[in-house]
Formats: sequence, structure tokens, C-alpha cells
Amino acid sequence: MSGLVLKLAPKERVLINGVVIENGDRRSRFSIMTPQANVLRLRDAIHPDEANTPVRRVCYAAQLVLSGDLEPGQARQQLLRRVEELSQVFTDTDSRRVLSEATDALVAEHYYKFLKSLRSLLPREERLMAYQQ
Repeated sequence: MSGLVLKLAPKERVLINGVVIENGDRRSRFSIMTPQANVLRLRDAIHPDEANTPVRRVCYAAQLVLSGDLEPGQARQQLLRRVEELSQVFTDTDSRRVLSEATDALVAEHYYKFLKSLRSLLPREERLMAYQQ
């Protein structure tokens, strides 16, 4: 098994199991071999002030688990409820598939995969929000 492969730009920061790691002056690539490692690229992180839509709030809560600021046991049930709420809004086939993947990742306690799946809904949510205004 090759693990999670990260390709980092110069000076890019990543959070791994609550520790911020900054890349050096050159591009680099490395593999995370620990299956349950919590990884978050800081350039992809949602700032608390940006957690202002339903999908962004769920993503932010998942980030808190990845950063170690929220216990997975506490967050899991809450995140499952929020995904269920999202399924009431995102009813198209592709969104349902994404929500199903996210749920499977969450049940397996793969919070990085959970976050990655949900992030793919952000552009759709943005379009829905723009349409309603």
C-alpha cells in the first residue's frame, strides 16, 4: 500500500495529526503511510469566518477533527446528522453519490476522505446560493 501521497509547493504548510509542517524552498513529495493519519493542507482550510453555509460548516467541523480540536467520537454523530440534512437539499444523482461516499468515509473514520468528498459539493452549493439570491 502506497499511502497518501502529498505533493507540496515551496513553503506550503500542511497539518498532520495536529502538527503544522512547512515545506522547504523546493517542491517535494512524500507519502503518509499511517492509515489513520489526520492530514489537512492549510491552503485548503476553511477559516471560521468562512464557515457561513451548510456545506462549509460541515467541512469546518471535519477540519476541527483533523486538527485535533474536536474529538472524533463527539463529532461523528453530529457530522452524520449534518450529512443527512445536506441530502435533503442535494437531491441530484451525483450529489447523492458524493454524500454516500462522504458517509462511508465518516463511518470508517476516514475524516480526510470525508472532507475531500464534501469539498466537491462547494461549487454546487455556491451555485444554489447564488440562484436563491
